[in-house]
Amino acid sequence: MEAALSPAGGGSLLWLRHGGLDVLRRAPVDCRDPLGMASFPLVPYANRIAHGRFAFAGRDYQLPCNFGDHPHSIHGTGWQAAWEIVEQSADAVRLVQDHDGGADWPWAYRAEQYVEVRPDAIDMRLMLTNRSDTAMPAGLGFHPYFLADAGTQLQFAATSLWLATPDMLPDREVAADALGDWSRGAGVMGDTLIDNVYAGWDGCATIVRGDGTRIVLTASGADWLHVYRPPGSVDFCIEPVSHCPDAINRAGGMAVLAPGASTQLSMTIAIDKSDQTLPKSDGIA
Repeated sequence: MEAALSPAGGGSLLWLRHGGLDVLRRAPVDCRDPLGMASFPLVPYANRIAHGRFAFAGRDYQLPCNFGDHPHSIHGTGWQAAWEIVEQSADAVRLVQDHDGGADWPWAYRAEQYVEVRPDAIDMRLMLTNRSDTAMPAGLGFHPYFLADAGTQLQFAATSLWLATPDMLPDREVAADALGDWSRGAGVMGDTLIDNVYAGWDGCATIVRGDGTRIVLTASGADWLHVYRPPGSVDFCIEPVSHCPDAINRAGGMAVLAPGASTQLSMTIAIDKSDQTLPKSDGIA
């Protein structure tokens, strides 16, 4: 397994390959846009905050909308910031991003990413520490882009699915198989948009490509899995996250970190060389 990172480009992965073959989408040469990367970190929150507005500890906050003309704040601040390499070896690296507070996130924090490659896997750990003198809401995630061919199947288990509004906010909780049953394995290629979050994820997802390559993603600290597939795309995302979109405005909300406290989320992407296969099925609606 080999990986390349871009500290200046949001602490993102530029590419990940195994045996010379790409495991994730490869970033273009000289890419600095996180949306063109193979994967990027989500910190200090994942996915969307509706219109950038929320209330916390008796105060109202307004974040900038940080994604073009999209109406919501999205993916936190780490993906649009430069990270610093503080440790590096032949097979591991530790990156740090210090945020001193400001309009895009009121609280000061330190984010750390630890990345290690093994012969058949990459381990990534993301940690968030509250550097402020007041409590802070906190969320984490990873946003990897996997490659798909006509035969690619995805399998994972979850307890429920949130249907989304037209502007991609959670709207209604339904059975996990309401749009198709990922638990049995299903094709990921298709002509419709998938942009939904699944609750009660068991922390494991398996991808089997048409050429037989079997990829297993596991995560800890992530009870939610967000699935994103643009229409007709040759790549798709399965994002392990610590909370649902707009969680800060919903019952249960995000975790809260006391001053000096930390939280973390980890993700492993591994090549499985076993002979297991997923059952063939139709794609998801």
